[in-house]
Amino acid sequence: MVVQVNQPTRRYSKTMEGSQQKVEANVLLLGAESVGKSALTVRFLTRRFIGEYGDIESIYSHTDRIEGREICFNIWDSLCHQNGEVEGHISDRQLQWADGFILVYSICDRASFNVVRQQVQRIQQAKSKFPGAHPIIIVGNKRDLQHRRTVSSEEGRLLALSTDCGFFEISVAETYHEVQLVFHELLDLIREARALKKGAAGIKGIVRSMSAVFGRKRTE
Repeated sequence: MVVQVNQPTRRYSKTMEGSQQKVEANVLLLGAESVGKSALTVRFLTRRFIGEYGDIESIYSHTDRIEGREICFNIWDSLCHQNGEVEGHISDRQLQWADGFILVYSICDRASFNVVRQQVQRIQQAKSKFPGAHPIIIVGNKRDLQHRRTVSSEEGRLLALSTDCGFFEISVAETYHEVQLVFHELLDLIREARALKKGAAGIKGIVRSMSAVFGRKRTE
């Protein structure tokens, strides 16, 4: 199913992570033009590889069953901003909507790697405005085109390591399994982030309760 992106909404599962009912994850897909973002999305949704796409920005909804649980992936396949705008731009609306990010570059295009570097910085700088963990996976695509490589595997891994991101180098054209691994790994990171947030909220609630109790004792 394709939902046009003019009014994206953040959707939450009505159930807790510990239950067996549906869990939703909002995934924002970013990167420069012609790196394979849409091919990655369609490969995950349909298992098929399609190499050419027009300039269409959409949110795709896809339900998968992982370890006996229904998972709904909402994937915002974003356009690369051009025509004078900053190429690595990410809007506040996108940052607020997303639970996690997949940033794609082509190993054959160094400029696309630099765009991903900018986008990682933008996401991490937004933490003060949008608190909480924002899991990121960096994906180097087009591994099947080794003869055209301009970005080494080591550079991709180093960027991911230095920015605390996950990293995959894959060929969307060649295999579905690697694409599936990317999305499933991001889901694991999103669920870990939610568990940490829930735990932190619980601790804050305990601290507030204790402060209230001790405050009352001092006034009695």
